[in-house]
Amino acid sequence: MAKKTKSPYKAWRRYRNRENTCTTLRKVFDYATTNYGKRIAFQFVDGGQQYTYSNFRTKTERLSQRMSRFGIKHGDRVAIFSQNMPNWVVAYFAATAFGRVAVPILPDSSENELSNILHHSESKVIFISKRLLPKLSEACKERLTLIIDIETFEFLKKNKEDFKCNGWVKDPQPDDLACIIYTSGTTGKAKGVMLSHRNLSSNLAAAFKAKPAFKNDRFLSILPAAHAYEMSVSTIYSFYVGATCYTLQKPPTPTILLAAMKKVKPTIVCSVPLIIEKVVKNSVLPTIRKSRILSWADKRIPHILHWFIGRRMVSTFGGKLAFFGIGGAKLDPAVEQFLIDCKFPYAVGYGLTETAPLVCNVMVNKKKHLGSIGPATYKVDIRLDNVNPANGEGEIVVRGDNVMLGYYKDPERTLQVLDDEGWFHTNDIATMDEQGNYYIKGRLNNTILGPSGENIYPEEIEQVINNIEGVEESLVMERDGKLVALVKFTDNAINWDQAVEDKWFEELENRKKAVLEWVNKKVGKNSKIGEVDAMKEPFEKTATQKIRRFKYKDSHGDEPEKPVKDDGKKDEE
Repeated sequence: MAKKTKSPYKAWRRYRNRENTCTTLRKVFDYATTNYGKRIAFQFVDGGQQYTYSNFRTKTERLSQRMSRFGIKHGDRVAIFSQNMPNWVVAYFAATAFGRVAVPILPDSSENELSNILHHSESKVIFISKRLLPKLSEACKERLTLIIDIETFEFLKKNKEDFKCNGWVKDPQPDDLACIIYTSGTTGKAKGVMLSHRNLSSNLAAAFKAKPAFKNDRFLSILPAAHAYEMSVSTIYSFYVGATCYTLQKPPTPTILLAAMKKVKPTIVCSVPLIIEKVVKNSVLPTIRKSRILSWADKRIPHILHWFIGRRMVSTFGGKLAFFGIGGAKLDPAVEQFLIDCKFPYAVGYGLTETAPLVCNVMVNKKKHLGSIGPATYKVDIRLDNVNPANGEGEIVVRGDNVMLGYYKDPERTLQVLDDEGWFHTNDIATMDEQGNYYIKGRLNNTILGPSGENIYPEEIEQVINNIEGVEESLVMERDGKLVALVKFTDNAINWDQAVEDKWFEELENRKKAVLEWVNKKVGKNSKIGEVDAMKEPFEKTATQKIRRFKYKDSHGDEPEKPVKDDGKKDEE
């Protein structure tokens, strides 16, 4: 008897039905826990906090009921301040699936940032890990109704007078507020981005179109769940499709990450450029250069060598990797070309917190266009505004169900980015090719105006600098009418412990001169840098590893002044 095959039409209809049904996080919650009950939804890589979809539902409903008994009702703000863990997702759905508003807070936020967010959002509840509890000020503790240990769900603070059982909840509607995500990005003052259930649900449908995932997939979560990229495209998306999402218990250092990859054998990982760039620049390429055989193969039979390296990289990442998503910042073109040559299963996405976040994406099996962020994602409209006819550059503006409601308590800034027709102005400058693929040039507010009125994009100069051997990262800015590059050299290139020695200063000056000369050979005359300053400490970054540029606006580097030797002679009057 012939074995029956599944109908592609029936499968398509099922996924289409899910998209039409799951218009709120409550409906996502109901759909996933009903259809995938016995499957594992979340767990730590090394075990612990394991939830099947059925157990997840029970735990979440009971937690919601406990909050209701203390008057935490629909519309109330529920903050989550913790490192990644399965219980983070329980807390998130205990808020959003019952009409409350989640306020995810990045775990590396300072005490002052935490206090400001809790105060501005008017949060009544905080889920917090023991490790981060010292950051919660006494003033915040006084204002909060409930303080909950996210690792055990023990109520660390609760008042008998609040036990009124009047925390009414209701199923949220698509345009109800689901969460407020605070972001300072790279430009300074934090903004509370209001995302609706429609915003997040439309992003789930777009994620499925970009990379279809299924119940047998294994996600490895390595970025902060409080960031829109990881939260939407990885954590909630895995839940949406009935897959299993594994979480690290420690920071994703190379050693811990590779061990987790080997154990989980993930099929889907969402990452930032810095991770894959370090793998390629610090491990793969040096290995090729040091080996006579590999160097010979790179020159004579590069296609065979690259195919071999690509298979080895997939094997290093567990052997089952089908999708390595890269987003949050621009990928180095040299690294991307290497990934293309190796046929590594990467994909590039572009988005912002304000767009929940997907705007553009490149699919794994589609032809790659070097440096492109791809075409518009599913059901999102994009155009370029104020296009320069000379070079085709314009600002990306976006419209669709993914665009935020606005900035919380900040109508002035909301009106600056959202026009009357619903177009969101991203502040990103790009060009578009004939196939509809977009290419980011830089940020509008980072653009430097050259002496002849031309636009200079510091990001493009930084890419040239970052490809110099011995350079870890860089930042280009304008100072006193000239371009200055702040450069963080690798530890093996500059030994700061020898900073009092004459030889060290000589070596540093040679390094800086080499950077200056190399860059000015590679860039156009309007982008030539006039000075290089060395940074001792790594640049301060956002959750997606973008440098916080505003922090270095007036920086002159970290290098010490060369000491003046005392020759024993008195100064002449």
